[in-house]
Amino acid sequence: MKKEIYTLFLLLTLVGCKPSSENAEELKQEIDLWHQKRIEYLLGPDGWVNLSGLFWLKEGINSFGSGEGNDIIFPEGKIALKAGFFILRDSTVSMQLLPGVEVLSDGKAVSSAVIFSPDSSQSKILESGVLQWFGIKRNEKTGIRLRDLDNPKLKTFKGIDNFETDVKWKVNAEFKSQPGKYIEMLNVLGQTIRSEVKGTLSFSMDGQSFQLDALEEDGELFIVFGDLTNGASTYGSGRYLYADIPEAGEEVILNFNKAYNPPCAFTEFATCLLPPKQNILPIEVRAGEKAYH
Repeated sequence: MKKEIYTLFLLLTLVGCKPSSENAEELKQEIDLWHQKRIEYLLGPDGWVNLSGLFWLKEGINSFGSGEGNDIIFPEGKIALKAGFFILRDSTVSMQLLPGVEVLSDGKAVSSAVIFSPDSSQSKILESGVLQWFGIKRNEKTGIRLRDLDNPKLKTFKGIDNFETDVKWKVNAEFKSQPGKYIEMLNVLGQTIRSEVKGTLSFSMDGQSFQLDALEEDGELFIVFGDLTNGASTYGSGRYLYADIPEAGEEVILNFNKAYNPPCAFTEFATCLLPPKQNILPIEVRAGEKAYH
């Protein structure tokens, strides 16, 4: 009888261990694929590595081109020395080109265009050769963000180191909706951004309890967090993480193996949010992306 009980115990132990091993391998494969797709995005046409400029406009006329003496200077040899003007009037940005300068909007040549207005859901994207530009607004600042699809940084990008994937950092969190709650967050420009909180995430690690405020972005929970690795093995201004928005009563899976560097780790032309004080964890989150050098 004792032998049978021991045999049953051994079988249960082995059966219990096997899924854990399989889960670890499945998780590693999932994270490897996620990381591969992330690198493809960063280096792709809509990624962050190709950014070549962020120009804040003054009210009125702003000349642009590749030559010295313009208010806004685009990369040398990739557009006319004097290309035209961006005009900012009451947060609306329009463009007027000089004769002979070829710029496309939606694949069609234009001589002028309204790029961005407060009523627009998004900016128009203008193209000239390997250059693309569009309007952005950050509080009272309105500007032009420039991409160079032949940016030399695309060729010198060396990849991103990651912590070893670990099932320990895939945790269940209780989600509590926070309708009507807003928090103030700083961005790297020093601006205060008033952000609506989608909900609060509560979870435990190594016997400690933690809580994070989550925003909503593109139909997912968006978490801006910091931890004790920041400035050492990870980016100094915190990292970002996405998670699925749960159905009522469901828990949220926080997979810190997918914690990633904000765009500002790769370019000075981004305007990243910084972690709010309550989202700075008093532990080392040794998971996800390490600092990019």
